[in-house]
Amino acid sequence: MIDILAPQPRAEMESKVKILGISGSGRKGSFNSALLREAASLVPANATLEVFDVSGFPLYNTDQEVSPPAEVRAFKSKVKEADAILFATPEFNRSISATLKNALEWGNRPPSEDVWEGKPAAVVSASSGPRGGARAQAVLRQIMVDLDIYPINGPELFLGKAQEAFDQDLRLKDERTKETLRVLLKALVEWTVLLRGRSGSL
Repeated sequence: MIDILAPQPRAEMESKVKILGISGSGRKGSFNSALLREAASLVPANATLEVFDVSGFPLYNTDQEVSPPAEVRAFKSKVKEADAILFATPEFNRSISATLKNALEWGNRPPSEDVWEGKPAAVVSASSGPRGGARAQAVLRQIMVDLDIYPINGPELFLGKAQEAFDQDLRLKDERTKETLRVLLKALVEWTVLLRGRSGSL
């Protein structure tokens, strides 16, 4: 729960917001991973964005949760250090990808080592189809309720027909999408600073 009676020191509140970007796709030509790369260049001046590749994680296994693989330990450490999370999710079968679900499970277990609780977050999605991953975002938001992650409600970014929004080098050329992403990042940073001021820890 957020303690609204525990404001943080001004110096801490004014430090840069560290955002960790997580893509649900390991594909080299992933539009969702490309969105995260673009986001890194659009964050406000008081924020940074680092992307962590979760596509190579082994499948979550309860037998390994107490002593997870090195790459999972590194990932959980990065999540702990981050002030906020930016998820980029493709849509597979009206849901999120196995890659993203797997990362969420590793981060959530064991309960004593849960790294998601209380984290501010935002979600973006891209798809070659017309809906832009809207159904995947809806599923992810349901999961975030269970993980006690605090996502911003808007603006929303559902990039449909993504192949038309990127150039051949997977750089975002659609200015309207760029502006939406910029505003979304600003909202995420403002939300994170607000929670930072109300909570003893994020």
